[in-house]
Amino acid sequence: MTSTGLNRCGWVSDDLLYQKYHDEQWGRPVLDSKELFAKLCLDGQQAGLSWITILKKQENYEAAFHDFEPTKIIQMDEQEIAACLQNPGIVRNKLKVASIIKNAHGYLNIEKRQSFSDFIWQFTDGKTIINEWKDFKEAPTFTAESKAMSKALKKEGFSFVGETICYAFMQAVGIVNDHVTGCHCYEETCQLARR
Repeated sequence: MTSTGLNRCGWVSDDLLYQKYHDEQWGRPVLDSKELFAKLCLDGQQAGLSWITILKKQENYEAAFHDFEPTKIIQMDEQEIAACLQNPGIVRNKLKVASIIKNAHGYLNIEKRQSFSDFIWQFTDGKTIINEWKDFKEAPTFTAESKAMSKALKKEGFSFVGETICYAFMQAVGIVNDHVTGCHCYEETCQLARR
């Protein structure tokens, strides 16, 4: 798909990687538990940064953290963690690196009881919230649902999952459809929405 002449949400820059992410991924429902886990971890990495920064580093994160395979992440030793903190391809923040390992433990604990996907989607009763914003600035930075998700994830031992990060995650994985009504993806994402 070409990037010329398409109406997109106002937060999308001219960066082709960003446009591709917006056009093909953002706001489309994700049901796979491991994909949701990876997305949540990556969203946590953007705290204090822009999403495009993390998007550009995504492949480096996948390489450093075993393609976000939780059973492999929890086995990372001190040497591997030290290597992450020296890796210029990811955000070299001790707390953020540790959060991915903490989150992997939390994920595996949840999976003993139910699928992570069911756990994540429970906050909207398994349905997509479809909004009708004309301008992306109308969208909130958090909601009651993202607050509830944040609280539940923290209780499970997750970190970097505040209510704002949870809302950005909900937007990204199609739990919330926050494409603006004039965006060329709006109708498609409404059709893909879980009802």
